[in-house]
Amino acid sequence: MHAFILRRLLQSALVLIIMSLLVFVGVYAIGNPVDILINPQADQADIARAIAALGLNQPLWQQYLIFLKQALSGDLGKSFVYDIPALQLILERMPATLELALAATSMAVLLGIPLGLWAGLAPDSWPGKLIMTGSILGFSLPTFWVGLMLIMLFAVELGWLPSGGRGPTTDLLGVPVSFLSWEGIRHLILPATNLALFQLSLIIRLTRAGTREALLQDYVKFARAKGLSNARVIGVHVLKNILIPIITVIGLEFGSVIAFAIVTESIFAWPGMGKLIIDSINVLDRPVIVAYLLIVVTLVVLINLAVDIAYSLLDPRVRIVAATA
Repeated sequence: MHAFILRRLLQSALVLIIMSLLVFVGVYAIGNPVDILINPQADQADIARAIAALGLNQPLWQQYLIFLKQALSGDLGKSFVYDIPALQLILERMPATLELALAATSMAVLLGIPLGLWAGLAPDSWPGKLIMTGSILGFSLPTFWVGLMLIMLFAVELGWLPSGGRGPTTDLLGVPVSFLSWEGIRHLILPATNLALFQLSLIIRLTRAGTREALLQDYVKFARAKGLSNARVIGVHVLKNILIPIITVIGLEFGSVIAFAIVTESIFAWPGMGKLIIDSINVLDRPVIVAYLLIVVTLVVLINLAVDIAYSLLDPRVRIVAATA
C-alpha cells in the first residue's frame, strides 16, 4: 500500500509540472493585460514601467522558470488587479465553491441511489420509466439553461428562493459556511440543484444498471432461496456490491463538480472560485488564472488518489492484484 501511494504521489507531481507548463504557456501567450490595466492615455514610459513591474518584460521561458521557482515555495504570483497574492485570493473563495460542490454531491447521492434502485427493481413500472426519462433530461439539458429556468420559476414567478448570492455565513472551525442558517440554505438550494443535475442523472443510471446486473447473480438468488426478506436482500446483497463502482464515480465526479462549477457560480452570482476566474479572464489577470487552474488540477489529482486508495480498501481483489504485481 505504501509503495502504491508513493508511486501515485510521484505520478501526481509529474502531472502537476506538465500541467503548470501547459497552463502557463497557454495563458501567458494570449493577450496583453497591459492593454486592459493601463490607462489608454498613458505614455510609453508609463507603459514600460507597468510592463517591468508586472514582470512581462522578460522572455516567456524565463517568466516560467521564475514562476516555477516561486510556486515550489508556495508563491503563485500576485494578482495584477487586486495586488495581493493570487493564492490568498483563491483560498478566500474556495470555501464557497467547496460548500456548493459538497451540497450538490450530497443531493445527487441522497436522491440518485434510491431512485436508481427503484428504477432497477421495477424497470417496467411507470415510476421506473419516469425516473429514467428524467435522467436522460438531466444529461441533455444545458446547465446554464436549467439555471436560468430555476431562477425564472422559483425566484421570479413564485418568489420562494433568492436568485443569487450566498447569503449570510457563519464561521465553522474558522471556515465561513452558509448552510448553518436558514437564509444561507435558501441561497444554496438553487445553485446546488443546478450543479447536481448531471451527477444525479449519472448516479441514477449507474445504480440502475448495477441493480439489474446484481439481481441476476447467483448470490442474490441464493439469498432469496434462503428465505431472506426482500429488504435484506436489497440492502445487504445488492446495494453493498453495487456501491463500489458508484463510490468510485462519485469521487471522480466530485473533482469535475469543483472544476465545472464556473457556469453555476456565474449564473447565480455565487462568490466562489468559478466566479473569480471569470472575472479574472475578463481583465487578463494571469497570476489568478494560472493559480486557479493549478489548484483545481491539484484537487482533482488528490481526489483521484483518495478514490484509488478507497477502492483498494473496499475491494480486496485490487490489493491482491497489486501484491501480485
